[in-house]
Amino acid sequence: MIWIAPLLLAAGCSKQAPPVTTAQSAPAIGAPLAPPPATAPSAADRSVPDAEPVAPVRSDVTIPSGVALRVRLDETVSTRKNRAGDGFTATLSRPVVVRGETVIPAGTRFRGHLTQAAESGRLKGRPVLAMTLDSFQMNGREFRLRTSGVERVGPAHKKRNALFIGGGAGLGAAIGAIAGGGKGAAIGALAGGGAGTAGAAATGVEQLTLPAETPLAFTLRGPVEM
Repeated sequence: MIWIAPLLLAAGCSKQAPPVTTAQSAPAIGAPLAPPPATAPSAADRSVPDAEPVAPVRSDVTIPSGVALRVRLDETVSTRKNRAGDGFTATLSRPVVVRGETVIPAGTRFRGHLTQAAESGRLKGRPVLAMTLDSFQMNGREFRLRTSGVERVGPAHKKRNALFIGGGAGLGAAIGAIAGGGKGAAIGALAGGGAGTAGAAATGVEQLTLPAETPLAFTLRGPVEM
């Protein structure tokens, strides 16, 4: 019987111990409850951020009739090369302000056309350039307008012609007097006067040129809706 005890002891040690399962222990009384696991918020629960402030839309502005438009020519205009109907461009040199608000800033490009471009006549008249503005562009838009005309008149050349004619007549009279006395002097004066007139006619045409950057002032002849 003594040998049976070791056998029983060995058999008991060879048996595999059953797995130990642990159960979640209940929280102690009075202990704070753990917060529930975080879950993704639904679309309805998501908070919508505040929208950015929107600048108020400016109400339409009307530029009234009578407003001055001060511009500078972008190109040279001349009676020698230009004719009535030719276009030109100019740049606004002073902003247009309506009720304290700048509606057309300085630097805005304007377009216009020549209403008259005439050199002086032979022995008379003066050269004339006249023009008006038609439109301007701003923010990708074109605005039509109607303005007063600007006219520039060149100098007369009557004195210059008188010198040509008088000088020719005097020289002709002197030559005629030497050649044939009094009668020759009269004929020489007529001939000399004719020669002087021809010389004046050949060189007596005056031109007028307005170079680039020439300042011009126009006036609106009707309102412009912005």
